[in-house]
Amino acid sequence: MATLRIPRKYQSLIILFQFFLLIQIQLVLCYQYKVGDLNAWNIPSSANKDVYLKWSKNHLFKLGDSILFLYPPSEDSVIQVTKQNYNSCNLKNPLLYMNNGNSLFNITRPGEFYFTSGAEGHCEKLQKLHISIGGGNGTSYDEADSPAFAPSPSYTNVFGSIPVQSSNSTSASSSGKVEMSVFAAVGLLFLSLFIGSTIL
Repeated sequence: MATLRIPRKYQSLIILFQFFLLIQIQLVLCYQYKVGDLNAWNIPSSANKDVYLKWSKNHLFKLGDSILFLYPPSEDSVIQVTKQNYNSCNLKNPLLYMNNGNSLFNITRPGEFYFTSGAEGHCEKLQKLHISIGGGNGTSYDEADSPAFAPSPSYTNVFGSIPVQSSNSTSASSSGKVEMSVFAAVGLLFLSLFIGSTIL
């Protein structure tokens, strides 16, 4: 049986490569969720008034995930608000305002996040969403217990937008799956070729 011996001059390169591969694999495990699993962020129907409440309770969000709000930009918007404004449907002084119709919110820290429609009267009709992101050890955070998670008016670095996809294309993001990056695939190929050449 042949033993695998990597020359000393390549060991640091292999360790560096393994580090980058680990980072890429971690990114593969992040998901993008379409809010409510619906075609649009809108006022819930009378038959399904708790759609956003049920949806958020049925998903376990983690750091690195993102949530996508789809809506007609001429008819609606999304705002992030404080817990107090969420409960009272107060649309004044939002922490974050998104109105492009294809709004992506990236989860970059643990805590409680509150969203509502920016259109008058929609929040009262239960077009609002609350998500809770636990820490690395699976615990959840409460805003009242942690002043570090208090809202800040300069809270603008956690969202982005993505291009609108055609309706006939299938998207990995809509099913909650993310494909492995090209870097990781090429890296795996490189590693297998390198290991194969050192055994021979």
